[in-house]
Amino acid sequence: MADTWSQEQLVEATEDGSIDTVILAFTDHYGRLMGKRLDAEFFLEDPSGTHACDYLLTVDMEMEPLDGFAFSNWDRGYGDLHLTPDIHTLRPVPWLDRTALVICDPTTDDGVPIAVAPRSILRNQINRIEALNLRAMVASELEYFLYRTSYRDAAKTSYQELEPAGWYIEDYHLLQGARTEDLNGAFRRYLNEMAVPVESTKGEFGRGQHELNIRWCEALEMADRHVLLKQCVKEVADQKGAAATFMAKPHDSEAGSSSHLHLSLWSTDETVNLFPGTAEIAGLEVSDIFRHFLGGWLSHLHELMPCFAPTVNSYKRYQSQSWAPTGGAWSPDNRTAGFRIVGEGQSLRIECRVPGADVNPYLAYAAAIAAGLDGLETKIEPPPPLEGDAYKSDAQSLPTSLREAANVFGSSSFARQAFGSEMVDHYVHFWLSESTAFKSAVTDWERKRYFEQI
Repeated sequence: MADTWSQEQLVEATEDGSIDTVILAFTDHYGRLMGKRLDAEFFLEDPSGTHACDYLLTVDMEMEPLDGFAFSNWDRGYGDLHLTPDIHTLRPVPWLDRTALVICDPTTDDGVPIAVAPRSILRNQINRIEALNLRAMVASELEYFLYRTSYRDAAKTSYQELEPAGWYIEDYHLLQGARTEDLNGAFRRYLNEMAVPVESTKGEFGRGQHELNIRWCEALEMADRHVLLKQCVKEVADQKGAAATFMAKPHDSEAGSSSHLHLSLWSTDETVNLFPGTAEIAGLEVSDIFRHFLGGWLSHLHELMPCFAPTVNSYKRYQSQSWAPTGGAWSPDNRTAGFRIVGEGQSLRIECRVPGADVNPYLAYAAAIAAGLDGLETKIEPPPPLEGDAYKSDAQSLPTSLREAANVFGSSSFARQAFGSEMVDHYVHFWLSESTAFKSAVTDWERKRYFEQI
């Protein structure tokens, strides 16, 4: 596996002509990479970063500035924020010509982190838990649908009549999976080359649906790897005349796409998993740290839901017998539960099956750590483990809409305590604005149902 680069390696690559462009990138609220392409020599003359308009933390999906944010608005003139490179994230981008990329932290010119930036929010929670001599080790499993229709052609037809990359369900199916090796094989190889180590790809429970797993690591690095994985899949698919979507539920007739989050707590030197212990629960030998972290995460799931399900589309994935959970139950090795406990000994971990592939990983991991940390501090016990089919249980149901979830988040005293009111008010406004945009839209479903018959 390739390693990330040092600044000295970038100097050498620039001098020998193998790199002439450096992308400075950060994520917006949706988890999309934004930024600039800098001439490599220009970047190396002053590697302290660059500026970008602060409206990027107030725009909607169509890049329209939304009114009502205190952070940045028309009255304040939409000034600049500084993109401060995290040099530890520097790496080549093998599918782009002579290009490297570094992930940045949005800051003020004085270097103060922007409180509402997703990476800042995760950093704050990591700092809190590492103050207790604990390290959150995590992994994202990302699912996506592939199409033999290009993004441009898909847009021309308003994303109708897409040609799936496969024509029958291919869950673990090697023959069907072989038909997309021109895409999935390229994803794996390019990611390994850019220091995003891959475990596997496999067919999933949909036509043209696949899963790509990357290796676990500490939380900030995994969130970075997560967004780079998505960028790789979309850009490489685009280069090959194909398309990929990370929508949580792109088709009502197909399974949704998840982003299962795996988490365990380790010693700060990353040598000892602190979840195994001597207490037995549901056949598991676990520690107090495991019990209380799980208890906190479960206890606060409902009020933190928009951090795990951040779009209008997210909530259409939660359907009975869909492989997506409909409640917050936990159970050992049970794929109907929202929280599945997997592994044993040093591999023991919590798999949260709630997030869809549309999740912003910085917000999701921040919410998981904040909730679990409260469980550790207040010794929250998890409820009894679920036995049997979670779809038939009376476990607390998940919110049914982004608006409901955002309002619960906004009224949560725990969320304000964990993240601060500035972050809570900023994101509630963002999520409610997204919900309002959908509420005012006329959908294809409405036209098909009512255009002639009503």
